[in-house]
Amino acid sequence: MNRENSIKLFEEAKKVIPGGVNSPVRAFKSVGGSPVFFASGNGSRMTDVDGNEYIDYIGSWGPHLFGHNPQFIQEALLEQIKKGVSFGAPSALEVQMAELLTQMLPSLEMVRMVNSGTEATMSAVRIARGYTGREKIIKFEGCYHGHADFFLIKAGSGALTFGVPTSPGVTKGNAADTLIADYNNLESVERIVSENKGQIAAIILEPVAGNMGVVKAADAFVKGLRELCTREGIILIFDEVMTGFRVAPCGAQEVLGITPDLSTFGKIIGGGLPVGAFGGKKEIMEKLSPAGPVYQAGTLSGNPLAMAAGYVAVKRLSEHKDIYKELEEKAAYLQAGFENHIKAAGKNFQVNRVGSMMTLFFTEKPVTDFASATSSDTVLFGKFFHEMLNRGVYLPPAQYEALFISTAHTQADLDETIGAMGEALKAALLQ
Repeated sequence: MNRENSIKLFEEAKKVIPGGVNSPVRAFKSVGGSPVFFASGNGSRMTDVDGNEYIDYIGSWGPHLFGHNPQFIQEALLEQIKKGVSFGAPSALEVQMAELLTQMLPSLEMVRMVNSGTEATMSAVRIARGYTGREKIIKFEGCYHGHADFFLIKAGSGALTFGVPTSPGVTKGNAADTLIADYNNLESVERIVSENKGQIAAIILEPVAGNMGVVKAADAFVKGLRELCTREGIILIFDEVMTGFRVAPCGAQEVLGITPDLSTFGKIIGGGLPVGAFGGKKEIMEKLSPAGPVYQAGTLSGNPLAMAAGYVAVKRLSEHKDIYKELEEKAAYLQAGFENHIKAAGKNFQVNRVGSMMTLFFTEKPVTDFASATSSDTVLFGKFFHEMLNRGVYLPPAQYEALFISTAHTQADLDETIGAMGEALKAALLQ
């Protein structure tokens, strides 16, 4: 494929944007080569600035559950644009959205809108600290909760891809208050809690990790966390920025059958627009300003564009829960196709999937945590990625990310992807 215009744009971008991109994982550093610049997206496909078309499995990193640019979201946005794009004051849309979210998720008694997943997780930790009067938190190696200072300690996603688990600019004080446990290892958590008795404000967890690749929290592990937090007065936070409304109507907490104290959301609840939210128990959330002393604010929080798009997206999910059955069938079909080609190649690479999220790990060890995820052959993944790209399939440009299936992916899309995967895998293994 000719990508002359993408290459030219990247060179221009590097002169005015650090690294040429506005989010590190877009830079293709872990797979090599130059990133693709896109001009448009429609349904299951995107078209780049050179006119090449790709079946897209990123979906803007999760929110495009209905594919790119669906008509009903377009209509909601156009209608709201005529009324106003931002007020900096309350609107009825915010109330409607909050009521819808609290109706759909039993764990949400109150919710506050923010503008990103990072804001949501950062604010959830702040209110947990304010509520408990404690300062330390526990996070898990390989989990990514945004780029707030206290999260960039052995983080996943771009931080993992770039091999910078502790970012420069993070203070020693922040690092000292963030304690690291092993994902799917309850003993490691219990040991930390015992060593820091009465000092842990919160445990934050991706219940289905998507930022070291897709890794599901084991049932016994997450049940043990719930019991431990209840016993020790620790706030259990589920980071559902990626999984909320994607893996099930009530997110990963429905899949796992566990009720967290606080949850964070993003992506899908904005219908593809920048948005986030955090919420949970009323007694905790009422500590938030202006009802309580814990301060959090945002001029564009709950802005009418994001609320208009998000409301119609979540409303459709609430009214058509058969969408999840459709997504499950499509994702299972794609997984089976991948696994058949892996077997035919004489390999035992791992395909982890939860609902419509999936990762092909280039390792023959079961992937259950950070250590097993990083046993993957990232060089081979890079070769495979480019072979798929050259066949018109756009996958996440990093081994440690999830691909996403949407309702817009057709049977023809899936079959084309599976066919491309077989050819790409053979080609990558021969290099």
